[in-house]
Parts: sequence; C-alpha cells; structure tokens
Amino acid sequence: MMIAASYSLILEGCTFNEPDDVSEISSHLRTIIGVTLGIGFIHTTKSFLEKHEDLKVGTLAGADARRILLIIFVMTLHSFSEGVGIGVSFGGSNGIELGVFISASLAIHNVPEGLAVAIALLPRKLPCLTAALWCVMTSLPQPLMAVPAFLFCHYFIPILPVGLGFAGGAMAWVALFELLKEGIKDTSLLTATILSTISLGSMISIQGMMDDRS
Repeated sequence: MMIAASYSLILEGCTFNEPDDVSEISSHLRTIIGVTLGIGFIHTTKSFLEKHEDLKVGTLAGADARRILLIIFVMTLHSFSEGVGIGVSFGGSNGIELGVFISASLAIHNVPEGLAVAIALLPRKLPCLTAALWCVMTSLPQPLMAVPAFLFCHYFIPILPVGLGFAGGAMAWVALFELLKEGIKDTSLLTATILSTISLGSMISIQGMMDDRS
C-alpha cells in the first residue's frame, strides 16, 4: 500500500497544474528532482544511523532501533510535503473543491502509512498505545504545515512538486528496501509478492475512483 501511496504522490507531482505556478521548470522535472533528493536523503540517513549502534527506541536497540527510527523519520518527514499540498490546494485557483479532494486523498494515504508504522512496531513488543501514538505523531506535520501553506500559498506553489516527489521517493525506498524486504524474510517471496500486488491494486483502484468523482 505504501508503494501505491508513493506512486500517487509522484503522479500528483508530475501532473501538478496550477495557474499561479510561476516556476519556469516543468512539474515533471521538479518532481524527478524531488524523488532523487528523497532517495538520496533517506540513503544518507540510513548510513548515518548504521554508524550509531548504541541508538535506542524504548526497549529496542541495535538494528531494530535503527529500522524503526528510519521508518518513523520518513513517515514524519513526508507528512510535511503532504501538509503543504493540502494548504496549497485550498489556496489555489480551484479553491475548496480541490482542497477537499486532496485532503480526502491524503487521508486514505494515511491508512497504509499508519499501518506500516504499526506493523514495524508491534512485532517488536512495543505497547499498543505507544505504537498508536507514533502512528498519529507521524501525521501531525500535515495540519501544522497546511495552515502556513494556505496563508502563503503563492510562495509554496512552485516547490510543491519537489516536495511531493521527495515524499514519494523516500516512501518508495522504505517500502521496497525495508518493509518489503522484512516481509519476505518473515513470510516468503511468493506471499509477500501476492499481498503487495493486491494492496497496490486496491490503493490504485481507490485513487482512480476518487479521481473520477472529482
């Protein structure tokens, strides 16, 4: 599901078309730049965490703590871009209609994103309440960034495709090289492939239905 959410974010960045967008760089190129920055940033962060073997998250330490920190960090970071997307969509030329659609779309994205955090935390015997709080915390930047993005919409519009690409690239990297890899290790290649394909198809179908109604 996270792969589908990443795909939707990158697609949204590539197809971004706002009359108030004053950038001379195409939305496709800005999104590609964002994806590249996102993947590079996460790779650098992972390398940094691997050099600090004494990191702890609650009762977790070592490789488990580094993986959890990376997932939580990525989820929290990409929420900033999504918050900007919400604010810009309400402040753009299409106003409340586009804003409601973008908000609903990102709300759907929050389901697999929160699930990914919970799935990473619960098997490592963290309390359910702690896992639930982390799931909520990773999405808090959305409302926090939506307000300034709405108030200063003109300044945020040109960088939105970069932000969406950054979020999509970072999430795709974590989904493919952390969560999917762990899923294959815990189950099997066939099981992980089938479930990932079903989840991807379901999320894309839901996104398509929302696009048709917008």
